[in-house]
Amino acid sequence: LFGYDSAVINGAVDAIQRTFEIDNARLGFAVASALLGAAAGAMTAGRVSDRIGRLAVMKIAALLFLISAIGTAFAPNVWIVVLFRIVGGIGVGVASVIAPAYIAETSPSSIRGRLGSLQQLAIVFGIFFSFAVNWLLQKLAGGDAVDNLWFGIPAWRWMFLAMAIPAVVYGALAYTIPESPRYLVASHRIPEARKVL
Repeated sequence: LFGYDSAVINGAVDAIQRTFEIDNARLGFAVASALLGAAAGAMTAGRVSDRIGRLAVMKIAALLFLISAIGTAFAPNVWIVVLFRIVGGIGVGVASVIAPAYIAETSPSSIRGRLGSLQQLAIVFGIFFSFAVNWLLQKLAGGDAVDNLWFGIPAWRWMFLAMAIPAVVYGALAYTIPESPRYLVASHRIPEARKVL
């Protein structure tokens, strides 16, 4: 999701500019706006996860990605695109802090480095996957992202809607993994921490 959300807008840039009839400066701000959210998410994720737990923050990140996907897809103007890209950016920032922290706190030391590397690989795979999905949707629309696909919705909007699928999967999978033992110990939940370890 980190990679997908960061890269999905690349397939929609031209279509967003044509749909909302905006100049290059506003388009550039719309594209870069996710970075504002990413900075805010990265600055706050650690403190929030220390209060409510790593898993709760992962679930919040999944919800932010889902809200961003739907909100951006149905945005009536470029400023709503910016707003929901910032929401998605917060999810990116949160994920960039929580995922490596969770891996470090839950994995055995013998494979910790490999799992950290896999997280980096997952980001790159997400970028690739978003480009592949964008290309496929644009092809299905006849080669132009402003052309309509299913239900009369333009292909560029489907590019963002497609992000809802991995967001839901990520959120659902967050319910299947244990809480970080470090958080459990810090919360004086020692028996639960022992069980996870």
